[in-house]
Amino acid sequence: MALDKQEKQTIIQEYSRASNDTGSPEVQVALLTTRIKQLTEHLKAHKHDEHSRRGLVKMVGQRRRHLTYLSRKNPQGYKELIQRLGLRR
Repeated sequence: MALDKQEKQTIIQEYSRASNDTGSPEVQVALLTTRIKQLTEHLKAHKHDEHSRRGLVKMVGQRRRHLTYLSRKNPQGYKELIQRLGLRR
């Protein structure tokens, strides 16, 4: 279920602020969004997988907290990020 190394590096390079940035809210939200999409597809095929569903709910909550933080600290960056990721808010 986890992202493979190459895919993760691509996402980090695309959303990072600097060359060695892996912890900024933008990068974390992008990684969580990718994992959420993958897990959503998994749950469409495996409807009774409650353990994965719980993980999905936790990831969605974590992404929401990161987005709330970003909207307070950098409203313009927040708007750009949700537009790039195609999130509704």
